[in-house]
Amino acid sequence: MSGEESQHAEWVRAAVDRFSGLLLRYAQLITGDIERARDVVQDTFLRLCDETPERIEPRLAQWLYTVCRNRALDIQRKQRKTKSLEQAEMDSQVSPDLSPAAQVERNDTHNEMLDLLARLPKNQIEVVRLKFQHGLSYREISTVTGLSESNVGFLIHTALKTLRQQMKPELPERRP
Repeated sequence: MSGEESQHAEWVRAAVDRFSGLLLRYAQLITGDIERARDVVQDTFLRLCDETPERIEPRLAQWLYTVCRNRALDIQRKQRKTKSLEQAEMDSQVSPDLSPAAQVERNDTHNEMLDLLARLPKNQIEVVRLKFQHGLSYREISTVTGLSESNVGFLIHTALKTLRQQMKPELPERRP
């Protein structure tokens, strides 16, 4: 293997190490199935192998999320069945350090929030998860989803406002 090939392989390995878990959760959100999500992520990284670091590196996260999203949506269109991600997320996030009562309360709050989130329109769910679960900027979300940055901001604002109102309906809405 030449030095250039070795550098390319190391670049891909670093991207896999950094993004595979995040992309897997994102793909599972879209497909509803962990096995399909694994296939999507594998395809995403295979496509990265065909790219040059110079072309992709400045926008690596955007590129990976966009390819992952497009592949997941292709699979979703072919397989209309979806499963819920919420229980898998809840199981993976329970801390063993919490008391049983605290775990129950945390799970109840978590389940309530996930139920409320699931009632939002799909485009709001997607941008909220990309922002808060995956840490993407509005610009990156815009690139991934094909929406304008202002539309991304509007969708996030609307979703958070709705969630706030539904979580604490007895409290008046905060004014900036």
